[in-house]
Amino acid sequence: MKSKFATKAEYMALISIIKIASIAPKSWLYGFLRGVAWLFYRVSKRRRNITIDNLQQAYPNKEREEILQLSKSVYSELSKTLADILFMLSGRVQLDDLLINKEEAIAKLKALKQNHSHGFVFMGAHFSNWELAPLFASKYGFPMVVIGREGDNQLIDKKIIIPFREAYGNSAIYKKNAGITMVKELKRGGSLGVLIDQKVNKSNGFLVNFFGRKAFTTNSIAMLKLKLNPCIIPISIPRTSEGRYRLDIGEPIEYIAEERDEEKQKLLSMTERYNQALEDMIRAYPQQWFWMHDRWNQRV
Repeated sequence: MKSKFATKAEYMALISIIKIASIAPKSWLYGFLRGVAWLFYRVSKRRRNITIDNLQQAYPNKEREEILQLSKSVYSELSKTLADILFMLSGRVQLDDLLINKEEAIAKLKALKQNHSHGFVFMGAHFSNWELAPLFASKYGFPMVVIGREGDNQLIDKKIIIPFREAYGNSAIYKKNAGITMVKELKRGGSLGVLIDQKVNKSNGFLVNFFGRKAFTTNSIAMLKLKLNPCIIPISIPRTSEGRYRLDIGEPIEYIAEERDEEKQKLLSMTERYNQALEDMIRAYPQQWFWMHDRWNQRV
């Protein structure tokens, strides 16, 4: 548990960084954060090794040197995401200006609303600027309940992170107690935003394939699909250039594992299908995923 002093000091430090982001040349902030990312890559041996090992396991046919270059790109891309989030927090950039396919994305969102009525689950990963997609969807007709992990600093969560995520009508809740809220939201035909690419406890998920290896993955999306039949939408927002993104809204995943008889087997097969959707989006831009997470750790 952090002391009040440490909590307040971290909060004030972030406020100062946001103020700097509001006035500093954009190229300077990109460069500075790229340098910080490079330093972290060099200093944090454990995270660096996790990143390299994860990439090596996922891409066994790549040469060692190619894996090392890719691992460095992962940190560089993350620094760009942090810079763009700081620009958004400072009000320096507008949401619409970040997307290269704004009108196409709006048209797809409208079509979804016209064709489905049992609620929506927008399913994504910690990929590129993952905060951007639910904000855009909310602004253009899909206010949603966004499920996330509780931060280490409650003051930053309360004063900065939660208001940022709720800026266009979303509701941000912590995943620890999200179950009832998720069900209620879908029953009224609402929308959820969920990132399913991080490790969960054995009691909350299944051990299913992800990049050729078994990984504990939440079973909540499959359970919601079987019980309430929401529209499951894979969504990603790859960075196309510095400060510019494309919102990719995938086709609904209607799969309910009809070839399986037992409910547990249905849930397992469905969860594996969702993992495959994430894997497809990550393989298209591997440098933009959060490879430094210990995703395949099976300790519970």
